[in-house]
Amino acid sequence: MTIYSLTCVNNSQISGSFAVFQKAPPSTMPGNVFSLAWFARPTAPSTRVTFSWDLAYSFTWSETGILKPGINFDASQVVPADPNAQNLIQLKQDAYGATTFANPSSAGALGSLTIQQLSNVVPNQTSVGIGMAGSGTFAVQAQPNMTAVFTPHPNYWVIFGNFETGDVIDIEDVTGAIEVTYGGALTSRTAVLGLDNIITVS
Repeated sequence: MTIYSLTCVNNSQISGSFAVFQKAPPSTMPGNVFSLAWFARPTAPSTRVTFSWDLAYSFTWSETGILKPGINFDASQVVPADPNAQNLIQLKQDAYGATTFANPSSAGALGSLTIQQLSNVVPNQTSVGIGMAGSGTFAVQAQPNMTAVFTPHPNYWVIFGNFETGDVIDIEDVTGAIEVTYGGALTSRTAVLGLDNIITVS
């Protein structure tokens, strides 16, 4: 499996964190799809960090309460997923009242990842989503008797600010994010935050 990497260099005079996130493709699912700070690490001036990942997908859920920008999606469970194989899973409460994933199968739409939320899911208590390389990328509020279908479309954006992994990002409110593209043999890139506090990618 191809490994991608992004080295982030802080050549500015400010402290903060580099964060990598993905933008959700257009969606027909009910509810707002939120992007999560997929990777984030504090990076002091004159230092660098490197993020690496592969295209291994997963289902994930978290006890978030109301899902909105400013909260953190801390995964309570992560289950491997494959858009072309194990691509459907159910979210439910078990006999003890604990939220859990159940019944993974390949019965979902080919090329997508489907999360069926059963009738005993408590409204506005949990969020469900998908992840890549072990960390969440997108989340949506879990509601009873709803189905969330995610069609993976990997894209990568880097930003510098005050972020932790799992932070719910308001894409409309984000400034200074730069897209990082990969293709063919190009699997590693470098993003530099300059003295002007602007990120450039090479």
